[in-house]
Amino acid sequence: MSDIMCQWLNEELRLSRPVDPKSFAKDFATGYLIGEVLYKYQLQDDFDQFSQSRATHSKLNNFSRMEPTLNLLGVQFDQNVAQAIMSEQHGAATRLLYQLYIVLQKKKKAGLTGVALETMRAQAPAKLQAIQTEIYRERLKTIVPRQTDLNLQNVTDQFEQKTREIDEKMTRLQNEELRKVKQIQDELRFQDIEKLRQARRKQNEIMARIQAAIVQIPKPPANRTLKALDAQKQLKKKKEAEDVYTEIMKFEKQQKKDSPSSSIQSPERCIQTKVLGKLSPRTTTIDLVKPDSTDEYIKKIQKRLEEDVFAQEQREKRRRKMLVEQLKAHEMQEEAYREEQLINRLMRQSQQERRIAVQLMHVRHEKNVLWQNRIFREKQYEERRLKDFQDALDRDAAILKQAKLDNEEQARRDLELHDKLAAERVEARYRKHHSICKEILDQIIDMVTKVGEYRTLSNNLIPVKVMREWKEIFFAGQPLYEQASIDSLPPDPSPEQLLELEKMVLLDEQDFEEYKK
Repeated sequence: MSDIMCQWLNEELRLSRPVDPKSFAKDFATGYLIGEVLYKYQLQDDFDQFSQSRATHSKLNNFSRMEPTLNLLGVQFDQNVAQAIMSEQHGAATRLLYQLYIVLQKKKKAGLTGVALETMRAQAPAKLQAIQTEIYRERLKTIVPRQTDLNLQNVTDQFEQKTREIDEKMTRLQNEELRKVKQIQDELRFQDIEKLRQARRKQNEIMARIQAAIVQIPKPPANRTLKALDAQKQLKKKKEAEDVYTEIMKFEKQQKKDSPSSSIQSPERCIQTKVLGKLSPRTTTIDLVKPDSTDEYIKKIQKRLEEDVFAQEQREKRRRKMLVEQLKAHEMQEEAYREEQLINRLMRQSQQERRIAVQLMHVRHEKNVLWQNRIFREKQYEERRLKDFQDALDRDAAILKQAKLDNEEQARRDLELHDKLAAERVEARYRKHHSICKEILDQIIDMVTKVGEYRTLSNNLIPVKVMREWKEIFFAGQPLYEQASIDSLPPDPSPEQLLELEKMVLLDEQDFEEYKK
């Protein structure tokens, strides 16, 4: 529907300003374009007194002048519709123009003019409409905010905008100071990193020099390792055990060779030899003595066997003891050899250890110096931050104090302006009411005087027509007494003559209405 309205306004009526559907409510908020539409259809004779300004008094003037015309056309229009259009509510101007479009199209088809519509309207509705127009204007003035209030609101908005700008400026300054502090901290941190890099570079150079000065000691051969020493010790133990066993076997063989033997042995001797061979290969042969009796011989054999078993046990004990002592001596010798090797290795590494200890002490000293420097720098940073924070607080306090003084001064000026405007408004209202009351009282007095004079002249008889004319003039707010003569009108009549002409027109219209009835 907005597109149809725009096409009608822009192409058919060709208004002074093109209308866009997006800014429809804003364009018609002043009422100027609505008055121009009525003027295009020759319905608004006082269009030259319309204003394009967006001030409150201009809007009130425009909507007050177009209200009688809209009511004459039968368009639903009151102070609520006017206030909705002035406040740019969505759809308010569109609905009014749509109704106006329908009414104007019907009027165009019927061929009626504004004078014809005014003539066709009855006298009573016209008077009622005049009273409603006055009521409409008064209510519209109360609904629409005054221009002074709007100006005061604009001043308040400007002050709030200025306050926000000051706050934003202070925020930017604080952010800029924080950025500068952070930049200084980053620079100092970068310098510390560079110093640390240089210190590490020097440390690496010192380490390289120390590595170059270290004497490379060759590693001991593989057979000197612990595993090799253990394997060699086991081999030595096995070899010694085999040597001892070989010596024992040789000793037993030698003992067997040295013992006496006979070429012919008795059965007892053979049995004794077999028994001794079974008991131990290392038992020595004994001389065969032929006993006198078999019992003694058996006893001797038993006794000899017992002695051989006991001797064999003693030899085994001695051999085990000798093997244990040899093993202990060998272990002691190996332990001493290992200790000697460890002492030699430790002595070789002492020079490198001393150099490493010196280097560690140097690094520890450098670390302590860096730590102390870092603590001192952190203290300086903390003092600087506290000082900057205190300076920022002082600046904020000074700015807030100045802003408070400015606000108080501005509030005082605004209060004075408000009091002045309120006094002027009260004075204007008083003058307006006084003038209205005075005018009404003068008319009442004129009416009473006129009636009294006529009753005196006509013996208390007043014609109905004369009384109706006086009432019409009284209701229209025109003076009853003649202000000037209109018999011979000059080219430029005076205001009094124009007033008499209006009275004549009003009486003629009354006569015409009476004639029609």
